[in-house]
Amino acid sequence: MSLVQVATNTVTSAVASVSLVGIDTDDVYMVAVSNLVPATDDARTQVRTTTSGTADSDSEYDYAYKYLKTSTTFGNSSATNQTRWDLQEIGNATGETKNMIFYLYNFNSSSEYSFITVEQAFLTNGAELRGYQGGGVHTVAETNDGVDFSFDSGNITSGVFTMYKVV
Repeated sequence: MSLVQVATNTVTSAVASVSLVGIDTDDVYMVAVSNLVPATDDARTQVRTTTSGTADSDSEYDYAYKYLKTSTTFGNSSATNQTRWDLQEIGNATGETKNMIFYLYNFNSSSEYSFITVEQAFLTNGAELRGYQGGGVHTVAETNDGVDFSFDSGNITSGVFTMYKVV
């Protein structure tokens, strides 16, 4: 297995969202996000598919995750018919940062649902390590060419976003 870089975006000043597009084959794609920080404290990370480079904001996103905490027991998070895939919130205090790996499946197919698996790890303002593992499906049979990242409030102030084709 090897990775071929398709798109990258390094955020150094605040932006509302980051889109990575370029999916044009039936291969599996991987997205790596590192050092993600929001402008607003306690902001929830949101991910959407893109069609022709535009984020899909329909109510067709389903997801389920296992929430891992170093300070206490695990938790579960799931929802159906949402307007995005929601991932755990993170703050903007010094040292708080989020890192994620996504695998994207069936995005180039117009006859199948696009789905993701995700792993994320992040530090809270109390230097507690937390993580999420799980996946989601966009229940629309359409061709998607990428993913869009944003927060439920405020901008993205920093982060490195890179999409690869897995070959």
